Amino acid sequence: MPHTTQLRVRFYELDPYNHVNHSVYVSYFESARVELLDEAGYSLAALQEAGLSIVVSEIHTKFIASAEQSDVLTIETDILEFRRVTSQWRQRILRGEELIATQTLRAAMVTTEGKPTRFPAEMVEAMAPYMAEE
Repeated sequence: MPHTTQLRVRFYELDPYNHVNHSVYVSYFESARVELLDEAGYSLAALQEAGLSIVVSEIHTKFIASAEQSDVLTIETDILEFRRVTSQWRQRILRGEELIATQTLRAAMVTTEGKPTRFPAEMVEAMAPYMAEE
């Protein structure tokens, strides 16, 4: 079952056409992933304390419709897979039932020195509720 995050579009996130600027969607998706990690018990601070970090290595974003000022958006996030060092995530932004944007990304677990390392088994287990059911 996907994790959900809600947010309201703020005026300063708009481009000159009064639509959410394309770069802002990446921030929305990032915020939703961070909230999922927090809910699973692996905040960015906790990861850093453990000497770990998750780094994004690939992003694919598709824009389907424009979000506008004051829209309330729901971001759905689920995890497609965990491998030893990498994970793949899938996200969707919706305005009500209308699909606004999608994103898939690959991220890797690294030490604070930047060396690739395995995802801790406890972390993978804690994030199991957010694994995609496919």
